[in-house]
Amino acid sequence: MKFMKQTELFAKTLKEAPKDEKSINAQLLLRAGFIYKEMAGVYSYLPLGLKVLKKIENIIRGEMNRIGGQEILMTVLQPKKIWEETGRWSKEIGEAMYKCREDSKEIGLGPTHEEMLTDIIRHYVKSYTDLPLYLYQIQTKFRKEPRARSGLLRGREFAMKDLYSFHSSEEDFKKYYQKVIQAYHNILKRCGLKAILTEASGEGFTKGYTHEFQVLSEGGEDKIVYCPQGDFSQNKEIARFRAGNKCPRCGQALREDKSIEIGNIFPLGTKYAEAMNAFFVDKDGKRKIIIMGCYGIGSSRTMATVVEVHHDKKGIIWPEEISPFDTHLIQIEKKPKIKSAAEKIYKDLQKNGKEVLYDDRDKSAGEKFADADLIGIPTRIVVSERTLEKKCVEIKKRNETKTKLIKLGYVK
Repeated sequence: MKFMKQTELFAKTLKEAPKDEKSINAQLLLRAGFIYKEMAGVYSYLPLGLKVLKKIENIIRGEMNRIGGQEILMTVLQPKKIWEETGRWSKEIGEAMYKCREDSKEIGLGPTHEEMLTDIIRHYVKSYTDLPLYLYQIQTKFRKEPRARSGLLRGREFAMKDLYSFHSSEEDFKKYYQKVIQAYHNILKRCGLKAILTEASGEGFTKGYTHEFQVLSEGGEDKIVYCPQGDFSQNKEIARFRAGNKCPRCGQALREDKSIEIGNIFPLGTKYAEAMNAFFVDKDGKRKIIIMGCYGIGSSRTMATVVEVHHDKKGIIWPEEISPFDTHLIQIEKKPKIKSAAEKIYKDLQKNGKEVLYDDRDKSAGEKFADADLIGIPTRIVVSERTLEKKCVEIKKRNETKTKLIKLGYVK
């Protein structure tokens, strides 16, 4: 769906935000027709929302492929027995798993996939020549969330990319860990976000510290203690320093602010491989344990974070690379000459590879402008009797206040 007439677009904008939604991302995404709320923490993606989600996923996919990742897709249904091998079925993250019974067997809906992929790996990796190995998936996860709120930031059903790496040595793992850090920064930058790499707890995945990618935002539920220089940050839950203390690395005063955790990476070590007997034979013929890493980033959470960071009183302001369309073409009035000019621009933009939403509705200019601001497409082109008298169209960037006229022949 690279181009669409707004009269044909499924879902409509809402004048008011739902009263039970307090977060900015939920209010704006619902009002603008990107998502539909099914129940607390569970949302359906409508055409506009799915376009944004898929663009984010394609950015993630490209960066994962660039660092050697191979994409797979594992099942949502997970057998109890593999979770019992690691002891997580009845404790830690297993408590957040949705579980059901089939005949005499219990089955879980996957909140994460360490056990499942370790089970697969132990059947295929036999030798040091099979390592290193990097496998990832983009999939829906399910977790019992007692505080399902904040729209797409805290859901019971959510879209996520999880990458798992397998290594023959700690040294090799550490090198790849740094590659993932850079890849995550690349992903978030392309989505219009600036992330702060932050030390955090293991959260039931590993005993040691992990790293989160935090984005400063008033809509965040986390708090981080960080250096403005960007060389130090810790989640407040584990912070050894407080705001105002000197940064241990550069001496500058530390700050404390609210933030959104958008990704998390874990040095898993040998925790899962030992529990599930995932070994390989090294070049000397010795049997050794596989070293693992896990790297998650929420694609739906990224979408929500972008809205929390990029919005104003009028609506969403999408960064160009993940916007549902490049251009919002607006026709003012349905006079034949205006419609003809707008239709020609619509076709010309398509020929030039632009993704266009064409507002051909029989609505007032005010309603059309309000909807355009709410939906948040980066470029707005207006065709009206006034602009055609000057053989021009009006162009405005969503993140700017000024408009400008350009000649019809230069619209591309």
